[in-house]
Amino acid sequence: MRASRARRTFFSVVGVLAATFFAFPVYWMVSSALKPTNQLQSTDYDLVPTSITTQHFATALGKPGFLAALQMSLIVTLTAVLFSLLAGLLAAVPLARLRFRGRKGFLLLVLVAQMAPLEALLIPMYLMMRDANLLDTLPGLVLVYFAATLPFTLWTLRGFVHGIPVDLEEAAMVDGCGRWGAFRRVTLPLLGPGLVATSVFGFITAWNEFVFALVLFSDESKRTLPVWLSTFQSAFGTDWGGTMAASTLFTLPVVVFFLIVQRNMVAGVTAGAVKG
Repeated sequence: MRASRARRTFFSVVGVLAATFFAFPVYWMVSSALKPTNQLQSTDYDLVPTSITTQHFATALGKPGFLAALQMSLIVTLTAVLFSLLAGLLAAVPLARLRFRGRKGFLLLVLVAQMAPLEALLIPMYLMMRDANLLDTLPGLVLVYFAATLPFTLWTLRGFVHGIPVDLEEAAMVDGCGRWGAFRRVTLPLLGPGLVATSVFGFITAWNEFVFALVLFSDESKRTLPVWLSTFQSAFGTDWGGTMAASTLFTLPVVVFFLIVQRNMVAGVTAGAVKG
């Protein structure tokens, strides 16, 4: 009994320390955004701001191009994630349920595509977009983000589909459902956690992407939020207060998206358990 309690206490302490370690940069970003400029330039590392100001947030919100960049990032990211989930789900089901020639080779290619760094694909992607006349266009950037998030989405969803017993689908078909009906009523609700996990990863990947958005778009009116954030640095220096405030605003959509899909994940798991 004492050993079990000591073990729980140990893991609780480790968990708190790990959470503090990962949360500290976020706290430092938010606190720096609330500090006056003179405190930001001070050599004293104050963990708690002695005075608070919202001037940096006003500067970030009033900087030209913020709303246009926010709209651009939301459209590109949500579209790429939606298409990635749809294509990944349609490919993951046959890869997990069927046995056909070339299946292992295809999975190996998907894994290789996932392991390849995006920077190595920059020049080929640029040449392909140029030859297809998709530079400085919204569909071109959506296709690039779709290609960047699809391998992980497919690989992860295949694991989730493989973890769902096929007996549940067969039992539903015995009760009168067709193959599509069994998938829609049994398998799809149980895939809620997998869809949420892959959508969160795809959203974060596309939302934070900087290099492709910078290279594929020469028109400043079409830049995304990561590219817009780089405008706080100029030849005269870096506006650290505005950068921290803009970075704080930049993280809010990710937090909101996670809160939304987390609620849907719980609902999907409950519905799948009832129908299964």
